[in-house]
Amino acid sequence: MFTGIITDIGTIASVNNEGGDTRLGIRTKFDLSQTDIGASIACAGCCLTVVEKKDDVFFVDVSAESLSKTNIGQWGEGVQINLEQALKMGDELGGHIVSGHVDGLATLTALEKEGDSHRLTFDVPKDLGGFLASKGSVTLDGISLTVNEVNGSSFGVNIIPHTWDNTTLGVIKQGDSVHLEIDMLARYVQRALAYKA
Repeated sequence: MFTGIITDIGTIASVNNEGGDTRLGIRTKFDLSQTDIGASIACAGCCLTVVEKKDDVFFVDVSAESLSKTNIGQWGEGVQINLEQALKMGDELGGHIVSGHVDGLATLTALEKEGDSHRLTFDVPKDLGGFLASKGSVTLDGISLTVNEVNGSSFGVNIIPHTWDNTTLGVIKQGDSVHLEIDMLARYVQRALAYKA
């Protein structure tokens, strides 16, 4: 589990597509001596398992299922991604509960500067639009954000300067896609409403 509070921007150091799955090497400022093999790290919001470590690089395997639901297949050497290590008991819950399970991709349709902040508008697949609510939570590329407004399958968020400067949102462009994770509570409410015993 994660909170959506980004603690490092990592860099893709290597991509190996031999043998079926994709193995990524990700360079980080994390103290990897404190990270166990088998640990979970949210990589741009995707919960991935550390399978190897070397110096300041950890390695993860990405399955075909994960590749089909994300834009990880487009990552090449030098691409920067948001990173968050898994929660430990007693850690501060600064964002909201995030599972690291990507539901789909959100596409940036508008970006406007508002004072020192930035207002971003995203389109999501229609089947995910119903999970978004004004003042509810959403996770974009691993970042916990508050939804400002919803219009059908489009929604807006306001990005404060700290988040803009300390995540990959600072380099986003219109037309770019980011990993979307809907709020866990919304997922369970929808399931309860749809369930017929």
